[in-house]
Amino acid sequence: MTSTGVRDTDVADFLAMLSAERGASPNTIEAYAADLEGFLSFLPSRGVMPRNATSDDVQAYLGHLASEGQAPTSRARRLSAIKQFYRFLLAEDAIALDPTSGLQGPKKQRALPKVLSIAEVDRLLETSQKQCDGVEGHALFRALRFHCLLELLYATGMRVSELVGLPRSVLRGDTRVLTIKGKGGRERMVPLNATAREALDAFLGVSGRFDNSEWLFPSKAALGHVTRQGFAQDLKDVAIAADIAAERVSPHVLRHAFASHLLDRGAGLRAVQQLLGHADISTTEIYTHVLQERLKALVNAHHPLAKNKT
Repeated sequence: MTSTGVRDTDVADFLAMLSAERGASPNTIEAYAADLEGFLSFLPSRGVMPRNATSDDVQAYLGHLASEGQAPTSRARRLSAIKQFYRFLLAEDAIALDPTSGLQGPKKQRALPKVLSIAEVDRLLETSQKQCDGVEGHALFRALRFHCLLELLYATGMRVSELVGLPRSVLRGDTRVLTIKGKGGRERMVPLNATAREALDAFLGVSGRFDNSEWLFPSKAALGHVTRQGFAQDLKDVAIAADIAAERVSPHVLRHAFASHLLDRGAGLRAVQQLLGHADISTTEIYTHVLQERLKALVNAHHPLAKNKT
């Protein structure tokens, strides 16, 4: 360790264990050393030696980091290093109790999903549609296939793996609704809007040579159908053509757009959960920021006191 030095052979032994038993890299060991350095430098202010530290001392250190403005991720990383250090001491019978036992790290804020605006999605769809004009043969097949994939993705919010791997058997019965087999083999029904059905009909009109394929979106790839990577790359190419930064666009971003735009237009969280195929409503709750913004707009628009604000 640097500024204070290795004040306790326990730390040196712990770092040696990381290298010998866990194969930790020099960079990883240096990171652990730095994280423990801060904690060990803090303990003297409480008149405590490392082996005698209590959970109150560890919590006080975390509070000190928070007061200095350290992000929750940084505090969680430091607590992780301290926990592993004391677990090592406990395993070595150097201490009788682990002061970090039961301590929870600061909760990380869940990142809001990246979402395209409705206007941006419209530009993607319009650009994709235009690329179907003036081409023929295999180029037309590819263009119509991609446009159909894009329309279905935004119309249903399917996972990209579900989309590209759709079996041709989904066309049996009412094509206004598709039956999707998602994670864990769970089935759900997703409705198709008129534009998605038109794109599907247009694609099926040129895919006759693949009528015997088991896949709805066949290709010459080893899987027999369009790959996730291939579709994602085509999507980025269309984004560039639509004057949208490629790094902002991916199949998963379109899935987020589907959910956010539905909620923004008044759909309920439970309905969106079912359409997305989330097993737990808590997964869908990442979109509640959309609901919060909608409620805020409603209050500002209709509450009598809000109208008095300038």
